[in-house]
Amino acid sequence: MTDARKWQLLLGIPAVLLLFVFLIMPLAGMVEMSFRTAGSNAPYGDGFTAVHYARVLGDGFYMATLLRSLVTAAIVTLLCLIVSYPLAWHLSTARGGKALFLYACIASPLMTGVLVRNFGWMIVVAIDGPLNASLMGLGFISRPLRVMFTQGLVIMALVHVFIPFMVLPINNALRNINPALSEASLSLGASRLSTFFRVTLPLSFPGIQPGVILVFVLSVAAYVTPALLGGQMVNLMPTLIIRELTGTFAWPFGSTLAIVMSIATLSIVVAFSLLTARLMERVRA
Repeated sequence: MTDARKWQLLLGIPAVLLLFVFLIMPLAGMVEMSFRTAGSNAPYGDGFTAVHYARVLGDGFYMATLLRSLVTAAIVTLLCLIVSYPLAWHLSTARGGKALFLYACIASPLMTGVLVRNFGWMIVVAIDGPLNASLMGLGFISRPLRVMFTQGLVIMALVHVFIPFMVLPINNALRNINPALSEASLSLGASRLSTFFRVTLPLSFPGIQPGVILVFVLSVAAYVTPALLGGQMVNLMPTLIIRELTGTFAWPFGSTLAIVMSIATLSIVVAFSLLTARLMERVRA
């Protein structure tokens, strides 16, 4: 083994240790906990059982909650993509001060604490808040709308905070596209719309794919925003998991819910990656 190879292995040891300590070990502990028996005077018992998985998979309430969480994450991801692509387009063409201003605007949701951001949404959509006051003042509604504790508000708030995670990868992909390709398409008689769908959009997919995966995973696992803005009216899997782990201290059942949600999310991400693998290969070629 060469000295360069040895140094590469040594430099990789810290990363492997971090993954083992902060990812693999907690995940293994959660899997073990999901098979523990329920405890009477403790969060878990000494034995092992698979009854928690049978309870989750056999109960329509938990399956419906899981489906609602996945559908909500898919809607958030789609809306983020629709909103983020034009923003990423403008950002990729901006230079100098305009680019810095756009970066600051796009990253602004991440510069505010999660509690402050959600309490801001509560103030805006309150019965006597500025949203209802504006709509009533313009004559669009005759009485205030009840927006709090609805799934629509949860989706809007998640889109607001996750847009940067979609914009930045797409912006990076758009900046890497050679402008000569679009110019060649236009010079050969293609319209701007046809050039976008046949040249720009496919070549920007290396930014779309990771953005979609990242936003989807973050949306499925989001807890604070659905808990504060959805309350008891919007049941999502993270809310149920935290309720079982910290509310009733049913650690084995809460771990089972988390494992089932993780497996479902991972399955969707893998399926999406496989379905888009050929397009990624064509773009990279």
